Amino acid sequence: NVLIPSFALERTQEVLWILRQMDEAGELPECNVFLDSPLAIKATNLYKSHPAHLSDACETLVKSGKNPFTLRSLELSLTREDSMHINEVKKGAIIIAGSGMCTGGRIMHHLKHRLWNPRNAVVFVGYQVEETLGRKIVDGAKYIQVYGENIKVRSKIYTINGFSAHGDQNDLIEWMKHFQKLEKVFLIHGEIDKMEMFRDAIKKRLNLRAHIVKRGEPLHI
Repeated sequence: NVLIPSFALERTQEVLWILRQMDEAGELPECNVFLDSPLAIKATNLYKSHPAHLSDACETLVKSGKNPFTLRSLELSLTREDSMHINEVKKGAIIIAGSGMCTGGRIMHHLKHRLWNPRNAVVFVGYQVEETLGRKIVDGAKYIQVYGENIKVRSKIYTINGFSAHGDQNDLIEWMKHFQKLEKVFLIHGEIDKMEMFRDAIKKRLNLRAHIVKRGEPLHI
């Protein structure tokens, strides 16, 4: 079985689109795909309702009456009972559940029931921030704690990069170039070493001083 911790907005839809493409190409083994996130289910329906904002391929499918975010074996788990039923599936399951960094949500229950089994795998499809449970698993933790219980990490762990919805350094600097009057830049989100690199890049490429904001620091704008 495969667990995919995923964010409800954009990331889940990307994963479903890729699985659909794999299914149509005959690249997806016989399996049951469970989307176990009420928020992701609602968000996916919202995405489908606005095809003009999707990729050309997705928009074309929607206009032809098809759903780009579904595949033959997809099951939607809305209720708590639906989610618990997945625990009875012994093999051949792909389980997509939030949260993306394993900081809560239904993925926690699936980790509790399956992370200890070496026949299973966890596939991370997004960056894992320091101190999150997802990061600890990616960094090779031997045990994790889920709801007060120590769970041995025996599943295979994989990370697929390239799913980030954030603009990278170049994207952000190009965006900043369009401001006619930009005097103050505050960096408030990210790991400190990455923010220091971004601060230096802003100084070098835009000749602007960027300030890294400390937690609780008062600012005068």
